[in-house]
Amino acid sequence: MAPIPLLVLNPLDADRLARIAEGGFAPRVALGAEARAQAIAEMPGLRCVLTNGATGFTAAEMDALPQLEIICAIAVGHENIDVAAARARGIVVTHGPGTNAPSVADHAMALTLALLRDIPRLDAAVKRGEWMGVRWPRPMVSGRRLGILGMGEIGAMIAARAQGGFGMEIAYHNRRPRAGCAHAWMESAHALAAWADVLLIAAPGGAGTRHLVDRAVLDALGPAGYLVNIGRGSVVDQAALIAALSESRIAGAAIDVVDGEPEVPDAMRALSNLIITPHIAGRSPESILATASLVVANLQAHFAGRPVLTPVP
Repeated sequence: MAPIPLLVLNPLDADRLARIAEGGFAPRVALGAEARAQAIAEMPGLRCVLTNGATGFTAAEMDALPQLEIICAIAVGHENIDVAAARARGIVVTHGPGTNAPSVADHAMALTLALLRDIPRLDAAVKRGEWMGVRWPRPMVSGRRLGILGMGEIGAMIAARAQGGFGMEIAYHNRRPRAGCAHAWMESAHALAAWADVLLIAAPGGAGTRHLVDRAVLDALGPAGYLVNIGRGSVVDQAALIAALSESRIAGAAIDVVDGEPEVPDAMRALSNLIITPHIAGRSPESILATASLVVANLQAHFAGRPVLTPVP
């Protein structure tokens, strides 16, 4: 049987493209608005699309593809896919929960350690020839209070690492308490920040969480508190974060996501108490291949007439 054409809207490495091709699909990669529009215009019979939460897929694009059957988000995020429009048209939408969760949890702990122990600045200072002048005490991670905003699969893995490896006390905030979770639930992001030494964001993006961490939450975290974000940049009011760091109203922040990425505001790049990594938490070799394998499994199930493995809930 001939491979089924698959429109790919976000960058994929050769190994993932090969995994998709091995699964019986013919990927056409179209990056950027112009290439994307051209591909949609040239593929009116297209049945499947691969995207991610940041890149998304709009209702108008669905309208332009009358034979579209399934949209796959390659990672867990799906915030910019018009899921309601897809459902109204009978289009299946899948995502990739769990494929990169261990990698993201590892990175969250790496950022927390680097932030509190001031690793990037110490490394830079020693390489400049400094030694004695930068050996002032840095806070321990062990035994501190970790507030996790978003106790999903990734949040739970972070909690296990933080508590089991560092003896951290854990509390969390979700819209409602998580059944079976042994950690303390806080009724709001503000309450969680007021309790925590480190506020760690593992929440998804979208309208429901936009600017959930605002000036009031940052002020509740306070001048001895730290912020870590491996969720989505939109969860944090970016202007409020820049102001809080500039004015030392929080001690520091470490983020893997930026609102409007890949653009990073000059004001953020100038902050010495901010660590930024380029949305790389989930990009381990193991997790990268796992995302493609799950996409293939979902596509194969759909075209074989079986239920997909990981539909967007």
